[in-house]
Amino acid sequence: MKKKITLEYTLNSSPKILFSRLSTPGGLSEWFADDVNVNGNTYTFFWEGEEYKADIVQKRENKYIRFRWHDAEDQEASCLEFRVSLDELTGDVALIITDFVDEDDQDSEIELWDSQVGKLKHVLGL
Repeated sequence: MKKKITLEYTLNSSPKILFSRLSTPGGLSEWFADDVNVNGNTYTFFWEGEEYKADIVQKRENKYIRFRWHDAEDQEASCLEFRVSLDELTGDVALIITDFVDEDDQDSEIELWDSQVGKLKHVLGL
């Protein structure tokens, strides 16, 4: 059974620069995967020699991008979303990640996201 998790990270970056790291093969391969290729709407992510394919199901420039994994058994729980949130009052920019994880793996998945976002912060020079 997959469980939906939503994680929020405050990043001192412009939404445009952050979004390019979330939506382009070059940007994603800097922090999220070992390598990323794109063919039309299909992204192929590589981790440790394994490849995983996902389609973009929704995208709004500098706002959000949502992927759906090809090999997922449960279509409802097969999405990964990166959302860029800009606080109008403070000007703070947040990355909101929505993912689906096995309940047993929730803590390790959150640790993995913390680590990946740490890489992203480094890439952004934060």
